[in-house]
Order: sequence, then C-alpha cells, then structure tokens
Amino acid sequence: MKILAVDVGAGTQDIMYHDTTVDRIENSIKMVMPSPTRIIAERIRGITEDIFIHGQTMGGGPVSRAIMEHLERGYRVVMTPEAARTIRDDLERVRAMGIEISDRDPGLRRVKLGDVDLEAIAGALGHFDVELEIDFLGVAVQDHGAGGDMGDRNFRFMKIREKLTEPVKPQEFSYLGDVPDYFTRMKSIEGSAEHPILMMDSKFASIAGALLDPAVDADGPLVAVDAGNGHTLAASILDGRIHGVMEHHTKMLSPEKLEELLLKLARGEITHQEVHGDGGHGAHVLEGVGEPEVVVATGPQRRILDETPLRVHHAAPAGDVMMTGPVGLIGSIEYRVMH
Repeated sequence: MKILAVDVGAGTQDIMYHDTTVDRIENSIKMVMPSPTRIIAERIRGITEDIFIHGQTMGGGPVSRAIMEHLERGYRVVMTPEAARTIRDDLERVRAMGIEISDRDPGLRRVKLGDVDLEAIAGALGHFDVELEIDFLGVAVQDHGAGGDMGDRNFRFMKIREKLTEPVKPQEFSYLGDVPDYFTRMKSIEGSAEHPILMMDSKFASIAGALLDPAVDADGPLVAVDAGNGHTLAASILDGRIHGVMEHHTKMLSPEKLEELLLKLARGEITHQEVHGDGGHGAHVLEGVGEPEVVVATGPQRRILDETPLRVHHAAPAGDVMMTGPVGLIGSIEYRVMH
C-alpha cells in the first residue's frame, strides 16, 4: 500500500511517501517544506487588489494576519463560509472584522485556501521521476474544535476526556472517515479528499510517531512530549498506552515548570484546574504510570527538555527527528486499516 502522510504545522509541512511493500521505512521519500499557511499568506501580501477567498477551512496564523493586513490596506475581502472559518468558526465575528461572506464569486482576484496541496507535492516528486500514486492519505493538523460558547481550551479537553476513558494507544486518537463536525478544519480536509483518508490532531500524530522510534521502549513507563512553537502536549505512557495528557502554552513553560508538570503527570498528581488556571489548555489523567524511565521528546522546541535533569531521548523514527508526525500517521493507518 502506498501512503502519503502530511503533517501540517505552522512553520513547516512534513511529508513522507511510503510504500508498505518496501521493508525499511527509512528509505521512504521525505520532504520538509514551508507550511501552506505561510505560502498562501505571502501570496495574499503580493496582491494589490480586492480578493475572493475560497477553498477549505485551514490553519490560520499567517494567513489570518495577511487577510487582516489586506483589509487594513483598504482592499475588499470576500470569503466563502468554509474558507472564512479559517479566521473564526463564528462567522458573525468574521463579518464584524470587515470581511464579506458569500458563496458567489463577485469577479475578484481569486485565492484558494487548503492545508494539503497534492498537485504541488506531485509536481515536486515529478521532477525526480516519481509518480505520486496514493492508496491512502494521512493528514495531521491542529484543530481545537468549534465549541460554541465554551472556550477552545475547555472544549479541547472535554473531547480528550471523552476519548480517554481508559488507557488507549495513541493511534486511537485518529479518525477514519468519521471526523466529527465540530472539528471544522479536519472535516474540511476530509470532505475534499479524493482518496481514503485518516485524520489526526498533529500533537497525537507526533506522540504516536515518537513511540515508533526503535530506540524507544513504548512499554514504559515514560512521558512523550511534543514541544511545539505554540503548544506543548505531554502524554504519560505505560504498556504503549496513554494514561494521561497535559497541554500548555510553550512560551509559558520554563524548564523547571515543565519538569514539575511532567513528573506530576507521570505520578497521576496533575489536575486540569492546575494547568488551565495557569493559562494552559488543561490535563486529564486516568492514573499514574510511575516514575518515568525516559522523556521522549519531539517538536521544534524540544530542546527545552535538555535544560531539565530528566533523562531525555530525542525521537527520530525512520531516522529523522522531523518525521514523527508522518510516521505517526503511517503507523496509525497500519494499525487501523491493515490489522
């Protein structure tokens, strides 16, 4: 089976093209490219006229800022409802920013949004005489979910609690054609896919991939950490299963605070109120796993863990620290589809 796995972050999109009939995943084709939100943001900044934005709900960040800058420069911005949810799930709030919402193209310069550009990936591979054939597509993005009046942080952890009612493998935090409607970004990607697709939150894809590093004994006890530019998620692991999750804003974590939180997570002593009250997303723990034998680290800010006295291993599944997300996606597809 030929699998294309794309982990879409704020800075990069990490891509792996893997044929399961080939023995060693290390020999798969890999690319680390600028993220779609950065690419499209630069396109918008280069336009000096009114624009009509269509396509998918995608990651905001740079794109959202570029759209607001376009308005501030005095240009008209019209967006389809699906594209507008890139800015906010609440479309009334989007309108209040000065953006027009319409399914009809008023004849303006068109800009298409999307987290996955298969045409661009196929074109890049084509320059190396590789034909992109996809039996299964795996995509990881960060999606807090549309919680209505409930804040994003509380809504995210409510959904984690619903999933984590008993210890589960990280691959269980994936969706195989059944993305809930409240995950609007994932749902938009799923709805436009022309291939069988598995979707995951990027944090859980990275945790799944980190545990597939051959140097990691996933039986634990251990803590796996994805230290991202925006958020840091940690999962306590025993027997290859998640027993607890904690997520905080990376910029609010000193090495000392992070060490304390990780040890509390492993011991089962951390509380949602403690993390949420400190400005983080929250925590949910079923039970402690014991003192961690190792902290398995991934993510662009993972070196903060090197400043703690904890024993740290930088995950490199498929021999590459940048491929934890794609390897986690491929492992989840194999777990859910091939077994």
